[in-house]
This record gives sequence, structure tokens and C-alpha cells, in this order.
Amino acid sequence: MDEQNLSQDDVSRLLSEPSVDVRVETAGKLATLLDHGKLSANERQLAMEIFRLMVCDAEARVRQALAVNLRQSAALPHDVAITLAQDVDTVALPILQFSKVLTDSDLVEIVHSQNVAKQVAIARRSEVSSLVSQALVDTGNQEVVVNLVANEGADISERALQKVIDEFGDTAAVQDPLARRARLPVTVAERLLTMVSDQLREVLVSHHHLADNVAAGIITQSRERATITLSAGADRDDVEGLVRHLIDNGRLTPSIVLRAACMGDMAFFETAVAQLAGVPMDNALKLIHDPGQRGFQAIYGKAGLPEGLFPAFRCAIEVARENKFDGGELDRERYGRRMIERILTQYEELGVTFASADLEYLLTKMNQVPMRPADRP
Repeated sequence: MDEQNLSQDDVSRLLSEPSVDVRVETAGKLATLLDHGKLSANERQLAMEIFRLMVCDAEARVRQALAVNLRQSAALPHDVAITLAQDVDTVALPILQFSKVLTDSDLVEIVHSQNVAKQVAIARRSEVSSLVSQALVDTGNQEVVVNLVANEGADISERALQKVIDEFGDTAAVQDPLARRARLPVTVAERLLTMVSDQLREVLVSHHHLADNVAAGIITQSRERATITLSAGADRDDVEGLVRHLIDNGRLTPSIVLRAACMGDMAFFETAVAQLAGVPMDNALKLIHDPGQRGFQAIYGKAGLPEGLFPAFRCAIEVARENKFDGGELDRERYGRRMIERILTQYEELGVTFASADLEYLLTKMNQVPMRPADRP
């Protein structure tokens, strides 16, 4: 077959020859000539008609040859590209990963209607718009998300990345490429920092320029959350052992004590205050829960906890006294909401306002609030 021109013999052979090999060869030649601009206007029109016949060829090898040879061609007709993209995987994948003829609307539709292999091919495109990235994240498929976040050519919005963290933040296969992305919103980097290994933490801090104090604070919050989770439901002896261990290792911070109180883990809170103050447990309980509040004020001062956190601790005791866990669904979440609402109200009365009702935000900000002893009731 002539390598430079599409002859009438080529066309005749294509239309009459039953051999699959001939049809595959002709598909490759047509695609190459079209892509290199070596067809006359009449030949180009003829080639387009042949392409439209070939996409209906019963033999997948013929359609695959067409797709492979036209995958990067700007001259590929849009209707042919769509037909190939919706074909079996061996035919569709080259078009889905490489063809720029497909629009964002085409790609989103294919993401919504086609299988995982095709979604992965789209996730690997050299450029993926934020619209298409969102559709890929919305599939909820880990393999698709891994390929997407590993693709530096993918424009992934902060909203989509937050969803990735929500659904796959604790999955190593997603953590690694996500942490290594060249650009990552600081809100996403900070959330991811609490979930990854020490090695990936170093990558996050260096790649995304997180301040040392921010990184250290987030890691501390993560450790504190895990500690309170361990404490919840443990008996008093185990809690006392845990608190002693934290004190011995310099990790019984005011924020972890307040976190326990805000989450309703009063056993941890009471034990921590008792041991910090050096007061026997029985005496500490009487002082902490003194209805007149003088007892708590005295043991709080002896424990050396920050002045600025006193209103929050006092609120925690009041909420614990008034509200018990009812054992129902989302019981702890309801308790936590009541706690935060009360704390916000207390600080507002003192002329201090916070921009968020999130527990992590409050714990960070309240540690920065100075308060004089005279501000106490």
C-alpha cells in the first residue's frame, strides 16, 4: 500500500477485502495520513466516511487500530471520538486518556456512565479540569482517586480535596500521592498532617511550607484526640495510670485536659486535675464539684492550669452536671455541641469572640486568650 496517498485501490480493498489484517492496516494508514495533513480535501472527506464505517466494524482490532492511531489527533471528528470513547476498554482507553477532542461535558458524562477502567483513563489525562476532577472524586472509587491525585496535571478544587480526605484520608495509597502533590491548599495539608506517617509528615511540611509551630500543633492535636479515645470507657485505675504516664512524659497539656472535659470524659479530667494539684482523688472530686465553685477555683489554681481557660473548664463542669449521656445515636456529638455552645456564650460575656464553633479551633484560640485572676467570678 502506498505510504503517502490514499488510493482508490486502498478504498476498494477496504470495502471489499474480508481480511481483518487489511482493515487494521488501512485504519492505521488513514489515521497517520490524516494526522500529518497529507490528505487532499476530497481524500479527507473520504477518510471521514471510512472512519465512521470503521467505528462500526465488528472486529475490535480494527476499531482499536483506529483509536490508537487517532488518540492524539486534533483532526479526529468529535462524533467518531465519542463512539470510540464509549466502546470496549481496548478501544476506548487510548481515546479517553489522550484525545483532546473530547470536551469536559463529554468526559463528565463518561465518568457518570462508564466503568472504573475508563474513569481511571480520564484521571490520567495530561490535563484534567476541576469540573472533571470533581466528577472523578464523586465516584468514591479509591483506584480512580489515587490516579487523580497522583496526576499533577489535574486541577483539583479544595472542595474535592476535602472530600478525598473525608473518604480516603486514612488510606496509605491515597495519602502518599496526595502529600507529594506540588500544590495543596493549606487547609488540606493541615488535615492530612494528622493522618500520615512521620515520613509523609516531613514531606508535607517541606513541600507545602507549613510553619513548624502549625505542624507541631496539628500533630499534638492528633495525638491528644487518640489519647482521649483510648481513655473513654476505661476504668478509674487505668485512667490514673494513663494520666501519670502523660505527666511523666510531659504530655499532659492543658488542651488535652480541656479536650477530655469538652468530650464528656470527666474521669480523665478529674484525674488530671487531681494529679496536677497533688490532691487525693476523693478530696479532688469534692473540690471540683463544689456547687459554690470556690472549691474548683482553689484546686484549679493549685493545678497550675492557664487562667484564660478557667471559664471553659467551669462551663464543662456545669454541662456535665446538667447533661448525661443518654446512650442514643450520636449521643457524644450532641453532648459536644451543647458544651461548645455554652463555652462560646461564656467567652462572649467576657468580651471574647471566636470565629468558629469547631472544637479544634476553640482549643487553639482559647490557649491564646489572656485572662487576669480578677476576671474570675
